Amino acid sequence: MLELPLTDVEIRILGCLMEKQHTTPDYYPLTLNALLAACNQTSNRHPLVTYSEQTVVDGLELLRRRQLVWLVSASGSRVVKYEQRLTESLHLSLQETALLCVLMLRGPQTLGELRGRSERIYPFTDLEETQVAMQALLEAEPEALACKLPKLPGTKEPRFTHLLAGPVEAETSCASTEGGKTQTTPSLALVEAEVQSLRAEVEELRTAFEAFKAQF
Repeated sequence: MLELPLTDVEIRILGCLMEKQHTTPDYYPLTLNALLAACNQTSNRHPLVTYSEQTVVDGLELLRRRQLVWLVSASGSRVVKYEQRLTESLHLSLQETALLCVLMLRGPQTLGELRGRSERIYPFTDLEETQVAMQALLEAEPEALACKLPKLPGTKEPRFTHLLAGPVEAETSCASTEGGKTQTTPSLALVEAEVQSLRAEVEELRTAFEAFKAQF
């Protein structure tokens, strides 16, 4: 049984391991250096962090004690690698894994955002299929793994967030305020973020291809 809450560092580590397990399987499990780089990525992450190596090591030790991370090493190799056991512990389907991973790495999202941003882990056919997977997270036993947040002023769609860090305070999770006015993200900023995300994915694919060519 999963013991909650998890710390922000533990959530970031697990989210990165879940992501890379499906998006770059040839390089999974991850070395410490690869995991540190994944945690500190400047694309597909919210909030952005600059963890030190020791911060990640400490987080891995906490997760190892919870039996949510395993240490593995190839025969004859001294390089230790890490793999996550969260999805196995929670008996998550691939669809549920995709949604939970995006929430862990990118914060609260609408169903439409979740469908688009989880595509590299699982390509949902439509919003109905996305809703079914989300409903499973909302109704998970013995504790819900996600919850629906109230709609932001001026928006049509509700957002969802994970509950791995414990209960969410609706007043603080829905929007930041300054001078009594709700601060919303401009559409241009969202477009720029998506462009940056696509650039990062292209660069990741290019790096993987170069590594593949180097084998010949």
